[in-house]
Amino acid sequence: MPERYIFPHRHLLGIEPLAPEDILAILDQAAAFEEVCERPEIKIVPALRKRLIVNLFFENSTRTRNSFEIAEKRLSAEIINFDADASSLSKGETLIDTAKNLEAMHPDLVVMRHCAPGAHVLLARHMSASIVNAGDGAHEHPTQALLDAYTLRKRFGSFDGLRVAIVGDIRHSRVVRSNLWLLTKLGARVTLVGPPTLMPEGLTATWPSIRISHSLDEVLSEQDAVMMLRCQFERGTGAFIPGQGEYVRFYQLNAERLKRCRPDVAILHPGPINRGVEITSEVADSPNSLILDQVTNGVPVRMAVMYLLCNARNEKA
Repeated sequence: MPERYIFPHRHLLGIEPLAPEDILAILDQAAAFEEVCERPEIKIVPALRKRLIVNLFFENSTRTRNSFEIAEKRLSAEIINFDADASSLSKGETLIDTAKNLEAMHPDLVVMRHCAPGAHVLLARHMSASIVNAGDGAHEHPTQALLDAYTLRKRFGSFDGLRVAIVGDIRHSRVVRSNLWLLTKLGARVTLVGPPTLMPEGLTATWPSIRISHSLDEVLSEQDAVMMLRCQFERGTGAFIPGQGEYVRFYQLNAERLKRCRPDVAILHPGPINRGVEITSEVADSPNSLILDQVTNGVPVRMAVMYLLCNARNEKA
């Protein structure tokens, strides 16, 4: 990467608009910020001092919201946490009016999670602040894909030819879409695994290099990494499968299936985990598991995203 590389995007609305060099710039910057996070005492840098960041979460979140808040504090930013349930939105205010009112406060960056796909694009049209997508419906979750990629790069060094299986509720997962854009852009070989009813049509039209399988047992031995997905029953997963017991029988990653994997296989999960459904505790807590590493890596990755966006030099999305 050139020394004078300047991040060319004003927003992070998804992974799709990013070029491979943009993704690698974020991962490289995250590696620099990881040193800050690992310091024994002062884990703060003045990189975003006097910058105002608004956290705007319309959906429940534990890992993502806390990770962003910690990242913002480590960058020395000023923070406003916007409680959607206690705001004028509960009185009927539109998202556009909320955006205009926030704009009047002159924030530098807004981190938003919203149930509606594309809500972040609408926000970006009405605000001069940089917008970070912290999850929009079943569309994208770009910072999750970036921290997944960071975790994989730390483990394997390169994405070229890396074999990654993503298993489970493909239909309802925004994590899948962001990871498909990211991993295929960087040269990984991705296999999606799940019941036919949880596998949307047209995936290979958008990502022609991916492989689709309905048998977890057939693909496990080939993989360098296996990413398990949560069954999103709150989004209607139960209507697409015969029952939880049937799902567990064919798609749960348990100790017996782990034995069929490569000895050094990496196990990932974006969380929250349904222990005993898509993955057993024995596997989630095994030496192969990078699940807590993903959580740890989320902070420097989100620091990198916000730092680069606040120092971007043009008006591209």
